[in-house]
Amino acid sequence: MNNSVLRPTAFVLVATNHGSMLVNRHDYRMIEGGGGYGVGYQLLNTSAFDQSEVNMALRLLESRRKHFGDGVMAIDCGANVGVHTIEWAKFMFGWGHVVAFEAQERIYYALAGNITLNNCFNAQAMWAAVGAEAGIIDVPCPDYFTPSSFGSLEIRKKDSTEFIGQEIDYENQTQPVNMVKIDALNLPRLDLLKIDIEGMEIEALQGAEATIERCRPQLLVEQIKCNRAELSAFLNRFGYRYASVGINVLAIHPSDPAVVQLDDFADGLA
Repeated sequence: MNNSVLRPTAFVLVATNHGSMLVNRHDYRMIEGGGGYGVGYQLLNTSAFDQSEVNMALRLLESRRKHFGDGVMAIDCGANVGVHTIEWAKFMFGWGHVVAFEAQERIYYALAGNITLNNCFNAQAMWAAVGAEAGIIDVPCPDYFTPSSFGSLEIRKKDSTEFIGQEIDYENQTQPVNMVKIDALNLPRLDLLKIDIEGMEIEALQGAEATIERCRPQLLVEQIKCNRAELSAFLNRFGYRYASVGINVLAIHPSDPAVVQLDDFADGLA
């Protein structure tokens, strides 16, 4: 047995406010002048990730159960290591289910592990990207040992692509990953759709049009990298009311009684 081979460690098991979680200790991007950001940065420095946003999502799920009954279905697009997924699944034990999508293979493994560690039998992890059409997409493969905000990785390169802490090779360092169209899931019910996929949010919504028309789920869409005018036009087409809530847009259809609480949800995250 050769014990002389030294291997670096990236993922570690951390006790967080969300439960025991596998986290990449290199998942951070430091900011000039002090501080930093990243899922790992928050979990390792505060034991929590965007707790106010998590709390709001739990209130939204609770409202769907109250008004539409048990069997709540939530989708977490861009789940990362699964903070929202785990919190939702634990909260909805016995009355709801979560499907979580993560396109980065190594982060997907941590997501699946965290679901297992926390015994979230009502959560399912999917290694896939979410887009307008089903198919295959080339996902960049960063170096997970180089400090970077891996949750900020953009699958599609643009002129404005964010520097996450390392240069990303979009030509040679990629791997083919399944891309899923939400409409192809043929869900009989969808209550909450969270989309945080670094600039591909509009594409994911376009791939969910039939589901949105049929189920009228609550929508929580990160707006940092998506075209706000396109997002507004999409929501207007389906008759949604919406408001900016932190870095996200929260949209609730008028057919959902929780729409009267839209401003309260927004104020609660302010």
